[in-house]
Amino acid sequence: MKIAMLHTVPALAGPLGELAAEVRPDAPVVHFADETLLQDTIAAGGPPPHVMRRVVSYAAFAKESGAGVLLVTCSSIGEVAEQARPFAELPILRIDEPMAEQAVRAGGRIGVLATLATTLGPTTRAVERAAARLREPRAVVPHLCEGAFEALRAGDAARHDALVADGFRALAGQVDVVVLAQASMARVVEKVGGDVPVLSSPRSGVAQLAHAPNDPTGAEPTDRVEAG
Repeated sequence: MKIAMLHTVPALAGPLGELAAEVRPDAPVVHFADETLLQDTIAAGGPPPHVMRRVVSYAAFAKESGAGVLLVTCSSIGEVAEQARPFAELPILRIDEPMAEQAVRAGGRIGVLATLATTLGPTTRAVERAAARLREPRAVVPHLCEGAFEALRAGDAARHDALVADGFRALAGQVDVVVLAQASMARVVEKVGGDVPVLSSPRSGVAQLAHAPNDPTGAEPTDRVEAG
């Protein structure tokens, strides 16, 4: 079986591919990288209709490539991944679903930390849906690190890190567990430390692939396809 991943940040292909190799060493990975999916979502304040059509198209490309599953690695379009499932010929997974369920099991008050509003909303709703699915009443406390994403995009990593650290400290005192809507914040939070458990999506999200269906189409070397 091959595994397909759809990224909106091309740099994620390497580390997530390495995690996939740990989970399914027998399965080559096909990477699709399309930054415009996230760019268009940010510009519109949420995923515009054409983003779902393109996710469905990538699912078709994945199927044609011999993949048995497509993992969508961007939380900003996670809800689109769910909406695309009825139109796809293979399972579509969103990377943050396992993290959301872990958070529900970890405590009664769950903090969600993000630097993008377009990621904060979908991740918060993913946790709320997981709580409903598990029939566990939970309070979800979202926190947006305003200005952090813009600082990082402008090349000011120090300001980004300071805003994320401040946001984490403010949130950690109110909740039992903190969910990182973007895994890129993990390195900052690790430096801050503290006693509150922190969850991020990469490892648990990729671990879903251990249960992905086998596909007898055969294996080929790892491929990468970029679309603009």
